[in-house]
Amino acid sequence: MLVSLPIANAAAPASASVTYNLFRNGIMLGTITEQFETNGATYRATSEARATGLLALIQREPVRFLSVGTLTKDGLRPLRFEGRQAGKSVSADFDWPGAKLTLIHDGLNHALALPQGAQDRLSIMYQLMFAVRNVNAKSSFMDFAMTNGRKLERYRYTTQSDVTIDTPFMRLNTIHLVKQREADDTGTEIWIAPEYGNLPVKVLIIEDDGVRYEQVVTRLEIKP
Repeated sequence: MLVSLPIANAAAPASASVTYNLFRNGIMLGTITEQFETNGATYRATSEARATGLLALIQREPVRFLSVGTLTKDGLRPLRFEGRQAGKSVSADFDWPGAKLTLIHDGLNHALALPQGAQDRLSIMYQLMFAVRNVNAKSSFMDFAMTNGRKLERYRYTTQSDVTIDTPFMRLNTIHLVKQREADDTGTEIWIAPEYGNLPVKVLIIEDDGVRYEQVVTRLEIKP
């Protein structure tokens, strides 16, 4: 079964606050704090990663992402995405009436065709709140278009329900999403918790050189 994002059939929480520990090859690099808010018509999501320990002496500026947009019957519809890391900025503007996506990075400004249901790298994590509610099979598929402010790519994930994981927050029953990889491609796995509004509680990224980045939930608060 193929499920294309976005798919919505329930309201998003008024707000959600999640904190993660971030690791590189098992060594803790820092913490990530994310906030999601909606008034029923619009949404705002922010993410801030801060280094800890000795790394904080070198990397003092946090990595920040912002996504704002509207809330529709199909879930999140981004209007603006911004990212800032190591003094460099990226952004994406979503022109839905004109079906145009404008990416700005490294002094470049270029426009692309905007696919229906496209998300940015932050909004997609919260769009999953809606999408997985229509995934009822033990194993199925999702696909979507996503931009990180530099490029637009298509992603396809397999899903498997009833996968239990241990986290510093608690033991959680999750739905496990695994990105379908091409040769020399980055691998991504996401675990979302139905008991907590289908929010992501663990993310694993495996670079093509084998380096593993992992973020694991340590705190999660939801206001309906």
